[in-house]
Amino acid sequence: MEPSQQIIARFLKKRAGFTLDVDISIPARGITGLFGHSGSGKTTLLRLIAGLEKAEGVCKFKEQYWQNEHTIVPTYQRPIGYVFQDANLFPHLTVANNLKYGQKRHQGKQSIALDHAIELLGIGHLLSRKPAQLSGGEKQRVGIARALAVSPELLLMDEPLAALDLARKQEILPYLERLHDELAIPMLYVSHAPDEIARLADHIVVMEKGSVVAAGSLTETLSRIDLPIRLGEDAGVVLNGVIIEKDETWHLMKLDFPGGTLWTRDNGKPLGHETRIRVLARDVSISISKPTEKNSIQNHLSGIIDDIQTDEHPGLCLVRILIGESVLVARVTARSAHELRIGIGQEVWAQVKSVALIE
Repeated sequence: MEPSQQIIARFLKKRAGFTLDVDISIPARGITGLFGHSGSGKTTLLRLIAGLEKAEGVCKFKEQYWQNEHTIVPTYQRPIGYVFQDANLFPHLTVANNLKYGQKRHQGKQSIALDHAIELLGIGHLLSRKPAQLSGGEKQRVGIARALAVSPELLLMDEPLAALDLARKQEILPYLERLHDELAIPMLYVSHAPDEIARLADHIVVMEKGSVVAAGSLTETLSRIDLPIRLGEDAGVVLNGVIIEKDETWHLMKLDFPGGTLWTRDNGKPLGHETRIRVLARDVSISISKPTEKNSIQNHLSGIIDDIQTDEHPGLCLVRILIGESVLVARVTARSAHELRIGIGQEVWAQVKSVALIE
């Protein structure tokens, strides 16, 4: 990765009962999810990058040093937009004036037209309202627009959906996807919610007890079985697919991904629509011969075993299977692995019992 396309964060911060010790390079493009349990250090790292907290270390954004042994650039001079858990809107100002207030502290060239941000976030009809007249989801959309109003080169989002109920989260997620698709601004997105990371992130940094335990592209990191990252209740992978076929009789659709195709329930999206899916390890079984057509499992994919590791319980194994350019992970019992005599480099059939759509 070119230095001009990196965010370097190297910090050591100690406080009572907690130490943050990180040395990480993050792509300065797309959405990077900072993921981990509460108390793992995600927000502390984000605030250090923003300059809202102080610690020993180095912070470099592309070619700009924001902190090194010689200087620390104050927060207001860093080209960032920051979205908090609470939108923190001024209650006495209308939405329009809240947005204008954000613009006042940025006198440089506007890289993002405010009217474009308003359109992307669907808040044009809210401009004359005051915060008390907004729902939680509407407040957060205004808060994001205000962060964009300063024309940031980097958008920092600290669990922006944590205070919202499920319905409001589902309302706002499509707008975050639009920001990802239409704005060339890198984002660091803090969350401990697996569904948000799986849906939004291109890259992931997994934190635990103040340290980074894994980092990389979302698909590659989740497919690691030497250090299985559980994005929720189970290990599994995320695949990017395109809808290529519909079976209207049985309300199914076929997704094409790099390496094969999978049938899953029809989500109502048109042919050609790009979508993400999760395939959990518990939903993948292995056959050493091609399954017969008379089988309740309709997704059979030919692949090659790339790695085998013992799972958290010694009676279980995780098996990493290369499917063309993609990877699936299967969980099998150690006895099954022994009886099937499976090994690295062996050709097998992965049987996918269930596919979870990320919507």
